[in-house]
Amino acid sequence: MGKFLSYIFWAVLSCCCCWTTQAEIFTSISQMTDLIYTEKELVQSLRDYIKAEESKLAAVKSWANKLDDLTRVSTSDPEGYLAHPVNAYKLMKRLNTEWSELESLVLQNPSDGFISNMSTHRQYFPDEEDETGAAKALMRLQDTYQLDSEAFSRGKLPGMHSSALLTVDDCYDMGKTAYNDADYYHAVLWMQQALKQLDAGEEAVVSKADILDYLSYSVYQMGDLPRAIELTRRLVAIDPSHQRAGGNLRYFERLLFKQLNEMNQAYQPASEEPIQLGTYSRPKDHLPEREVYEALCRGEGLQLNEAKRSRLFCRYHDGKRNPRLLLKPMKEEDEWNSPHIVRYLDVLSHEEIEKIKELARPRLARATVRDPKTGVLTTANYRVSKSAWLEGEDDPVIARVNQRIEDITGLTVGTAELLQVANYGVGGQYEPHYDFSRKDEPDAFKRLGTGNRVATFLNYMTDVEAGGATVFPDFGAAIWPRKGTAVFWYNLFKSGEGDYRTRHAACPVLVGSKWVSNKWIHERGQEFRRPCGLTEVD
Repeated sequence: MGKFLSYIFWAVLSCCCCWTTQAEIFTSISQMTDLIYTEKELVQSLRDYIKAEESKLAAVKSWANKLDDLTRVSTSDPEGYLAHPVNAYKLMKRLNTEWSELESLVLQNPSDGFISNMSTHRQYFPDEEDETGAAKALMRLQDTYQLDSEAFSRGKLPGMHSSALLTVDDCYDMGKTAYNDADYYHAVLWMQQALKQLDAGEEAVVSKADILDYLSYSVYQMGDLPRAIELTRRLVAIDPSHQRAGGNLRYFERLLFKQLNEMNQAYQPASEEPIQLGTYSRPKDHLPEREVYEALCRGEGLQLNEAKRSRLFCRYHDGKRNPRLLLKPMKEEDEWNSPHIVRYLDVLSHEEIEKIKELARPRLARATVRDPKTGVLTTANYRVSKSAWLEGEDDPVIARVNQRIEDITGLTVGTAELLQVANYGVGGQYEPHYDFSRKDEPDAFKRLGTGNRVATFLNYMTDVEAGGATVFPDFGAAIWPRKGTAVFWYNLFKSGEGDYRTRHAACPVLVGSKWVSNKWIHERGQEFRRPCGLTEVD
């Protein structure tokens, strides 16, 4: 039963721009909604099981009460009781037939239906990797949006307050996930939160000693020896026989006093301030623009000042008098002037968006990136979402959207990639990347035979409550999703050289579900639609 409830909790919790999470299966809100209905069905099945058990127990109790009264009479005078021929007959009947029926009743297992239902649905349950991915998604959101563990634990996210609370055991499991990944920074934050809630009187399965064990060693790994010693002393006081605590304490003390002697410093007791976000610095990772990228996701560090804003305009766009746009031109807004990024309003109707979602849902699979060396599509840890590829033959709506993209951009989509539809769950993201292939990866699109990706057309198919912006760290721009709109930019200069300023990222979705569809337009076929420039940066 406990394992079943654990499954349900994490199914609800992991409900994990361009795109990725460690979880292979549940990186899409669309697919995770199925888990909600699965859980509802299992709860009903559980109630049916409880009802059957209660009915069975009531029948057994009725038998016991009846036989209790009967045996009280029969044992008071066995010979006298059996002297009556009816009593003798009924005794034979009870022992031969009725007790066998009772035995059959007791042997009935009302849990069979529930177990069968569980077995049917178990194949769709999250696994260990999904649970780990969900935990890491929360940590990713915690970092990007600078949220402390208390905020997550109490369901206090920007713009909303939820009843989705994390218990002591949940926080402990979060910390343990980080610890097992040698991520001591997050292990400290979540073990500290678990300890805080436990000290506040919250009940838990995990012991205080276990939390202090992980917390003290993680703090040591973060280089804070005085606090590691203080926490380990608390652990020893609680559990003097702990197999590691005594040895760790002696080791930490020797190490600290050695450092103090070498630096000729006096011992300073550990800070009494509780560990919180900002106590320790987050370790650097592979992404050089991490801080800029995350700041833009939070709406900080935007470089759109008044001088730049004065150079942005809105206009009606008819695709150079395209017949399909003459009577109803597109509304075009400048998002950035150089490189030129524009947003088109009312590109997709609600009905078209729903049809695209409907076509994509059964095909959603882990989003991929193209290997720059081989040109083969593969999954990557920096892209978390589910995506599907749709072609014009799938439905008239897709053919119509492809034609509309061609009309708006003036570029042929005959050599473009299929329409890619992506759905991001909470924590879904795509870290900073280029859409075009660079000179050090000449074979990225060789198999397609259509040249490099000259432009990107990105449709936003939902509004997002919080997070999910498309950001450009190089020049400090952030574009927020607005349902039915689309943004367009060129990845290459007219010379065919890559515009490295277009390195961009899809920020993690903090609250909500993000649906996008995009068209990557290639060079081949654009020779007369976008003629080559005279200089490298035309």
